[in-house]
Amino acid sequence: MKPAPSPDLDLCLQLDDAAVPPEHRKVLRPSQLKKWVLYALAPQAAQTVEITVRVVGLAEGRQLNRQFRGQNHATNVLTFDYGNPHGLSADLVLCAPVVEREAEAQGKSLKAHYAHLLIHGTLHAQGYEHDTSAQDAEEMEALEMLLMLSLGFDNPYQD
Repeated sequence: MKPAPSPDLDLCLQLDDAAVPPEHRKVLRPSQLKKWVLYALAPQAAQTVEITVRVVGLAEGRQLNRQFRGQNHATNVLTFDYGNPHGLSADLVLCAPVVEREAEAQGKSLKAHYAHLLIHGTLHAQGYEHDTSAQDAEEMEALEMLLMLSLGFDNPYQD
């Protein structure tokens, strides 16, 4: 049996120049991001995938989270899935200061945490949820663990 062809991924990276420090830029190479996103795409994913990854500072992260989720703080990743019937189209917005703070607090490298959040956001763009039920959360977390381990990273949920 032939493996399914990988989707055609159009990945756009946008960095807020004032908010993204040099050490983040070293990790956020388009070729690296593309690898992580492709890994998270389901084998039956649409053959046309357009994803914009935008890395922002605290002010924009807070504003977007307040506007779209009603929460007055910046969060690590927001996923905007545009429901394109002809393919997958989504924006993933990551807040650099939150990613850095969480990576330090969890004893992870910046690279590992960005990989995890891009996988997490890409799964959300494909319809995976963790806020709807414990079963959905377990399924999504198990898939994230499998993908991270397959990429050579540690389990993102280990203590």
